[in-house]
Amino acid sequence: MIQWLRKVSLFDSLTDEQLEHVLRIAQRRSLSTGTVLFHEKDPGSIFYVVLSGSIKLYTRSASGEEKILSVVAAGDSFGELALLDGRPRSASAQTLETTLVLEIVNDAFMNLLEAHFDITRGILAELSRRLRQTNEHVNDLTFLDDRTRVLKNLILLANQHGKRDGMFIYIHIPLNYDELAQMAGVSKSVLSDVLRELESRGVLQFGLNEYKLNLAKLRN
Repeated sequence: MIQWLRKVSLFDSLTDEQLEHVLRIAQRRSLSTGTVLFHEKDPGSIFYVVLSGSIKLYTRSASGEEKILSVVAAGDSFGELALLDGRPRSASAQTLETTLVLEIVNDAFMNLLEAHFDITRGILAELSRRLRQTNEHVNDLTFLDDRTRVLKNLILLANQHGKRDGMFIYIHIPLNYDELAQMAGVSKSVLSDVLRELESRGVLQFGLNEYKLNLAKLRN
């Protein structure tokens, strides 16, 4: 379990002894595809670490339209914001595939932060990174055209979830067209047009819950 925790950016600077402290307060839980961990506006009482699988974080408009904010996978963590500020959840969370998580409840989590400054510092750094990412996403929606947003979103998924093999990056993420369009902030028809163009040029190939990105052709 310690080796799994080392993959989590939040904990990668901790010693084995400190990671043991984390494991003592954590509960492992297996989740099936489509499981909702919490809804937007729910009170926050649990912090999550993803060990395997993937989870989408999303919001819904008043009309019920879904907007995916991000996808978290093995090595990512989420849900700490509501624990830190005591406010309701800012988004909903749902598994995209069979997923294994570690759950850390509120009181134990706060005691851990008080006892280990390295963990507190790591969380502050992670929250700062996410804030910058949110600001960048807002700028993208304001200034970038649809095609560029789709390309940038594919590259972001490749950086976060891809595995490189030579000039190819394999992105295993179970997102459908609707969800990919939501992440890029474009309509489904626009997404389809851009993906067909990339496929015709050999930049992108599709498999079952997997995308293969050809870096050589992307650069061209």
